[in-house]
Amino acid sequence: MSIKLKLVSALSSVAILASTAAVQADVLFWSTQAKPVEEAQAMREKVLAGAGDVDYQPNDGGPWLTRLQAELQAGSGSIGVLGALHGDYSAMNPDDLVDLDGLGASASDTFNNLAKLGTGKMQYIPWMQASYIMAANKKALAHLPDGANIDALTYDQLIQWAANVHKAEGEPKFGFPAGPKGLKHRFFQGYLYPSYTDGVVRTFASDKAVTAWEKMRELWEHTNPASTNFSFLQEQLLNGDAWIVFDHTSRVAQAFNERPDDFVAFPAPAGPEGRGFMPVLAGVAIPRTAPDMEGAKALVQHMLKPETQIATLRATNFFPVVDVDLPGDLPPAVKAAGDAVAKMSGSADANPGLLPAGLGSKGGEFSQLYTETFERIVLAGQDIRTVLDEHKPRLQAIMNDSGAPCWAPDAPSDGPCPVE
Repeated sequence: MSIKLKLVSALSSVAILASTAAVQADVLFWSTQAKPVEEAQAMREKVLAGAGDVDYQPNDGGPWLTRLQAELQAGSGSIGVLGALHGDYSAMNPDDLVDLDGLGASASDTFNNLAKLGTGKMQYIPWMQASYIMAANKKALAHLPDGANIDALTYDQLIQWAANVHKAEGEPKFGFPAGPKGLKHRFFQGYLYPSYTDGVVRTFASDKAVTAWEKMRELWEHTNPASTNFSFLQEQLLNGDAWIVFDHTSRVAQAFNERPDDFVAFPAPAGPEGRGFMPVLAGVAIPRTAPDMEGAKALVQHMLKPETQIATLRATNFFPVVDVDLPGDLPPAVKAAGDAVAKMSGSADANPGLLPAGLGSKGGEFSQLYTETFERIVLAGQDIRTVLDEHKPRLQAIMNDSGAPCWAPDAPSDGPCPVE
């Protein structure tokens, strides 16, 4: 090899080492969230401003997990901080995550307990949240039952409220997303079942589940029958077909943005087992192989600052998990929904029904089973016990085939979640 070639080779090696060192000087933020180009850019330019040298890299779940697993198996890596949904963390070995006790917490005790992943220590720090809420035309407020607090309703009060409006207006004004593209299955999985049974899989065919479906039938008596065609309830709020509705925050946003003075957002109601709600909860964690532990911990703390939480809201439309004063220039829908979500997740009786996790290709079949249960019991008027007993083995087969363990509020399981 010539002296010149050796020199070029040596210089190339130095350049590679320098480049590697430069990359390693950054804290690699490896995330499944804020993946769209606009959101990722806002994360880099706004959310992470002032956080030091951070390399924000969002990815789909598959590549995200593949690289993380490779680094954990190798015992070393370059990922400094993880950003993912609760379900992603619950599927991990807690020993692969650094104990984050003392680095901070959300304003919700419920979320903080979830973040411990059953270990008694903070395995991740809640980062941001989204959810489903209730919304109403303010004209409906005159018909609230005596003594009812709109921010702390029970299902019985909601049913009575819908009945009062029905009687006063001469037509049912409750709106439910029971259309082909509606998110009705999430209501049953995250709201009705947790509120009445403190479960969603184990308790599917329980006596408490029978009561839950009886209440759903009562509510349906005061529901606009055209709800079987409703998918985005903002439309029915705006045209007056519904005065009280349940839907995802994004699916009522247009109503609040177009006529913010006409509508009010509020938490979902509570049942005998608490205020069931389905949080889409994302958190930040540190893998045990993080190369710069102090830098990673500093980034985790940065994500919980009130100003960072507001910047995250602007970037992603996910809501803060800490107490913040929302600025006045946010869209009306964001302010209304953010307040309702905060009250719901922070309520003393909060009972989160998490997004189904671990179902893989069986996820669609799982949700369809709850939809069919609704259609047979509520729409077709079939016997509740008969339907639940017939669907029970189907649900167990889905859990067995997927191997999915239980998720909150069901008690943890070793192996597939049992339908008891």
